[in-house]
Amino acid sequence: MLTPAVNMVPAADGEGATMPKASRVAVGAVVVFVVFVVVILSGWLHGPTLTVVDDFALLALAIPAVAFSALAARSLWGRRRLAWASMTVGLLGWTVGEAIWTVYEVHLHQPPFPSIADVAFLVMPVGACAALLLLPAEHTSQSRARLFLDGVIMAGSLFLVSWVTILHPLYQSDAPDQLGFVISLAYPLSDIVILTVAGVALVRSTGQHRLSLILLTAGLACFALADSAFAYLTATDSYSSGNVIDIGWAAGLLFISVAASAAHESKRKRRNSFVLPGWASVWLPYTPLLVAGVVAAAQPVPDLKSRPVLIVASILVVTVLGRQFLAVKENRLLVATVADQALHDPLTGLANRALFSDRLGHAMHLHEREGLSLAVLAVDLNEFKLVNDHLGHLVGDDLLVGVAQRLRHCVRPGDTVARLGGDEFSILVEGGNDVAELVGNRVVEAFEEPFVLNGHELLMRPSVGLALAESDEPDLTADELLQRADTAMYSAKRSRARVVQTYSPEMQLLTEVDDKMLFGPTAPPPGLGAAGSIQLLGRLRAAIDEAALTLAYQPKFDLQTGRIVGVEALLRWPQPDGSVLAPEAFLPLVRRHGLMGSVTQMVISRALEDASKWRRAGVDIPVAVNLFAPSMANVGLPATITQALADHGLPPSALAVEITEELFLDSTERTRLVLNELRRNGIRIAIDDFGSGYSALSYLRDLPIDEVKLDRSFIAPIAADDRAAAVVRAVVGLAHVLDLTVVVEGVEDAETAALVRELGCGVGQGYFYGVPVPADQVPGLVTGGLGGLPSGWPGSTPGAGVKGC
Repeated sequence: MLTPAVNMVPAADGEGATMPKASRVAVGAVVVFVVFVVVILSGWLHGPTLTVVDDFALLALAIPAVAFSALAARSLWGRRRLAWASMTVGLLGWTVGEAIWTVYEVHLHQPPFPSIADVAFLVMPVGACAALLLLPAEHTSQSRARLFLDGVIMAGSLFLVSWVTILHPLYQSDAPDQLGFVISLAYPLSDIVILTVAGVALVRSTGQHRLSLILLTAGLACFALADSAFAYLTATDSYSSGNVIDIGWAAGLLFISVAASAAHESKRKRRNSFVLPGWASVWLPYTPLLVAGVVAAAQPVPDLKSRPVLIVASILVVTVLGRQFLAVKENRLLVATVADQALHDPLTGLANRALFSDRLGHAMHLHEREGLSLAVLAVDLNEFKLVNDHLGHLVGDDLLVGVAQRLRHCVRPGDTVARLGGDEFSILVEGGNDVAELVGNRVVEAFEEPFVLNGHELLMRPSVGLALAESDEPDLTADELLQRADTAMYSAKRSRARVVQTYSPEMQLLTEVDDKMLFGPTAPPPGLGAAGSIQLLGRLRAAIDEAALTLAYQPKFDLQTGRIVGVEALLRWPQPDGSVLAPEAFLPLVRRHGLMGSVTQMVISRALEDASKWRRAGVDIPVAVNLFAPSMANVGLPATITQALADHGLPPSALAVEITEELFLDSTERTRLVLNELRRNGIRIAIDDFGSGYSALSYLRDLPIDEVKLDRSFIAPIAADDRAAAVVRAVVGLAHVLDLTVVVEGVEDAETAALVRELGCGVGQGYFYGVPVPADQVPGLVTGGLGGLPSGWPGSTPGAGVKGC
């Protein structure tokens, strides 16, 4: 058992050359111990021969114990190194004492008691106690008070056993030598201390080092029994070397050697931060008490009426009662903790679904009985799956914890914030519409600042839906209120609204119409529940596999010349009934379920294939495709796009990539490298939906881009708001200074078109200029086959707009 434990230590520690020698010493120690036991028990040897064999055998076992203990101290660190260094000192003292004893008995032929050897022997309990106290304890649920009471119980019980069997007979004996009497008492008293400290250490130990501690405790217990028996036999002149009690010392030395080897082997293992106490904490403190009761029951009644026995017994009774009271208190606290954990999310500490449902049910009961107004806010993180997929689940967990902290700061003390699962949160607000909207607006504003996690700066946007339970709806149920909040949240998600969406019956009707459009006669329950989402996801996967998704192309016009300078590829999903779904209807599922890679690959391939057809038809016009922002961290993306261009026989100028600024874009060095490589390959890069995120200006500064596309929400107010127009003018001026092309999106009317031209925008895109068209209509659109230009443009004729195409 000893040899494999030593040999498993890797040579990387610089100890590989010493392990074979240590292994041989360990095997030799086991052999010596077995032979020693056989010799002692068989009675083959007698007199001086037995004395010599006994003394030298104990020396032969003590030397490897010291060596293994020193090796453990050398290989460990911190308090464990100090502990085994103290144990080494104690063993070394005992070995010196045994050497002196051997000289006295073998060379001088006289039993040395008391002598200087006893001073060396008593170094052992001092070193052992120091080692046990220095051993670090794992974090457990036990209190220091309970450990103290356990120590008192063990110490008192061991004292009773020792008093009845050893100390009382020694006390009553007529000892002419006071020094010998003191030393005789020192052995059993030090053993009581050692066993008490070892027992407490074993009770509090629950981790990976328990094996070494159990072996060490077993070795010290063997020493204690042998020492106590030695003190008793010496006081009665009954001890001589070769006595059967010497097996206790031999066994103790062997146990300590194995314990040192186990401690050396466990140094690389990782320790748990918190573990529950083991069964030893239950039975170990009472084992000595049971032994004391058995021993006391076998003694005459007068011996049990002595003052030390009565005092210690009284202390034990009080201690046991106190320990039981404390155990009941800790158990009640543990039950309360477990009950509390059962009602809270273990990651964020927020209320879980069970607690939220309970509080919502209680609030709805008050709503029905007393007309209490209340509201539920449904909060869902947009694009949370991207964090897990691209940055890892640990960052995702940190993000959820950060979200929980922000939500806590948005609510009042009486409100309930819950995590229902994944990235779904709910807030129960007891109050009317004004209070609920105030809390909801706080939630939206709380996400304006980015999260900084593990070196990544992430801007996460929530979709927030609000459902109110007013006093005029006393029959409204909790499930209906939750469903309304979810409907409002999904409405916010579809519209990408950055405000709180309050539930209205029109939302429900719109959802039902969308469901029927998606599923036909087998429409799911209102609100596109879990079953509806699964059906939609299945159909979407099939559409991707079968390349059933199509592209439409919206033209981009030069605002000065009126010429088409490019087209943007827009994804569409044709339905069996002839209708067509826009991206906002299904892209959230694409992102959430990890399908964006396949969709992006399909879009690039289809767009380049169409561009190749246009080129063969004599129309050379670049096409822009939207790329998933996190894909910019893929270092293989430039080579993939370059190869796709080569496969279709197109130059790099035929393609531009647009990165949606609304999604978080982690501006790491790797992202910049990818963008730089794309630009070196001749591919233009544009920031789409510029102005929709917090860090737009930092993108202009940090990222290698060619084009800025101003978001529709950024442009829409300029006709009625001079301040908004001034902001747009400033951004356009900055872009021109940086030599960037400015594209304005979402232009819907002539007034806005005139303003963006006046503000200096270079390229326009929107329904005023032209709607998305199928690929086969692009050549005719470019050559003028689909009508003229909107009224008021250079070269246009009145009424020749293309808005209705």
